[in-house]
Amino acid sequence: MAENQLGGQQYLVLPEGASRLLGKEAQRTNIAVGYAVASIVKTTLGPKGMDKMLVSELGDITITNDGATILEEMNVEHPIAKILVEVAKTQDKEVGDGTTSAVIISGDLLKNAGNLLDQGIPPAAIIKGYEMAHEKSVEILKGVASDVSIDDEKKLAEIAMISVGSKNIGSETTKRALTKLVIQAVKQVSMREGGKVTIDRDFIKLEKKEGASIEDTQFINGVLIDKEVAHSGMPKSTKNAAIALLDVALEIEKTEVDAKIEITSPEQMQAFLNQEEKMLKDMVGKITASKANVIFVQKGIDDVAQHYLAKAGVMAIRRVKKSDMEKLAKATGARLVTSLEDLTPKDLGFAGQVEERKIAGEQMIFVEKCKDPKSVTIFVRGGTKQTADEVERALTDVIGSLVSVIEEGKYVSGGGSTEVEIAMKLRDMATDVGGREQLAIQAFADALEVIPKALADSSGMDPIDTLVQLRSKHKSKDGKSFGIDVYGNRIADMEKLGVIEPMKVKSQALSSATEASVSILRIDDMISSKGSRPSGPGPGGMPPGMGGME
Repeated sequence: MAENQLGGQQYLVLPEGASRLLGKEAQRTNIAVGYAVASIVKTTLGPKGMDKMLVSELGDITITNDGATILEEMNVEHPIAKILVEVAKTQDKEVGDGTTSAVIISGDLLKNAGNLLDQGIPPAAIIKGYEMAHEKSVEILKGVASDVSIDDEKKLAEIAMISVGSKNIGSETTKRALTKLVIQAVKQVSMREGGKVTIDRDFIKLEKKEGASIEDTQFINGVLIDKEVAHSGMPKSTKNAAIALLDVALEIEKTEVDAKIEITSPEQMQAFLNQEEKMLKDMVGKITASKANVIFVQKGIDDVAQHYLAKAGVMAIRRVKKSDMEKLAKATGARLVTSLEDLTPKDLGFAGQVEERKIAGEQMIFVEKCKDPKSVTIFVRGGTKQTADEVERALTDVIGSLVSVIEEGKYVSGGGSTEVEIAMKLRDMATDVGGREQLAIQAFADALEVIPKALADSSGMDPIDTLVQLRSKHKSKDGKSFGIDVYGNRIADMEKLGVIEPMKVKSQALSSATEASVSILRIDDMISSKGSRPSGPGPGGMPPGMGGME
């Protein structure tokens, strides 16, 4: 047993095999782990960032430079590393972009905090300084932000291009074509209420299939369903489709309890089968009476019902996912019906065309040419599975960026310019604050400059010289939007180059990074316990794999 001796008394504290890190040793270990995780993704930042190849236990290969994907696929074990994975996940969920920035800022905040701890600055003073700096950063960010609206397509295109710029998914022309598709999709599903624009990202569906080039990625003014027509005798294409969405099984339902039917003659058997068939025929009759010629069913369709539907010329697709049913409802205007008794022509939706097409050897249903659909699809293509996956990740980031900038209506300049501007103003604030917190605020400012340094490094520029030039430029009157032009290997005005990003990406990255680093700095004791060991097989009377935190 692990023991703690105090005043000559022995106190049994932890079970056998447990480990404990205390005080500065725990803090140093946590900081080292946090910085190590951030260093892994640092080289992926920016348009000239490098990719990572991740191989799973099953041998599946992922090639990406998306921060959230890298950290998730790495399958980290250390609890501090898991906190940084959560930072990336939160950033991805909230704004869809800026995951790498959030993680590497977290890493540098921890590294700089470690230097202050070594100088004898207490964690409480560092935490207070970081929180003050974060509060001031958000204030500065709002001060340097500019307005943008959903109708400003030029600005939206620039924001989308910056988001997709770091992804290795083809040429500049290809990227511009992809961003046009996303802008079209975002504008289509947007809802305006009292001057405010809201967009539900879930109603922009990304469906991917390998086997064609990235240039074949297309926008569908409706929904793409990865299913096939239920019966070979049904139409494969229907124009001016009247669509019914059914959350009801077109089958004879089995009884809830065990039931036994006694049949004593062939006539009774035939009557029983005839009755089943009549019930199914009646179901189909209710569908055709509503004038529906295409039905999407969330549950199953009996073979007999399929036959009658095919005879009636109705296209039917079965076992459609609930999420796809919701998208179909938004795209076609149909209402989801849970009882055939209630199905009326008013419940039907409309699509200019519903067609089954063979894509990469598999059948897919295209529901397109809808009238003002509030759910659309981007059909992602790529030469290989890895390429299609990376295009999908890139478009997810672009959608997140555009949604956040449209909903908040604010953008800032990119290329590290905003981080340098905030850092400069934080240093001015630090001198006014004084005390030990002053050092923490300066450390926070230094951590923000990791973004321009990483961008300079990836583009082959000297990080220190570049940072000195940027600081000098930002002190001048019109220098607040100067950052790193990675293609020109120089510093330049990011606003003039059209390098702009949503303000929300920056504010969320600052919030996530600050919260993560502060929560890690508060930890001064790490107890790793394998828990109690009940009697039974395995070493120490414990079945293998039944331990607690390891």
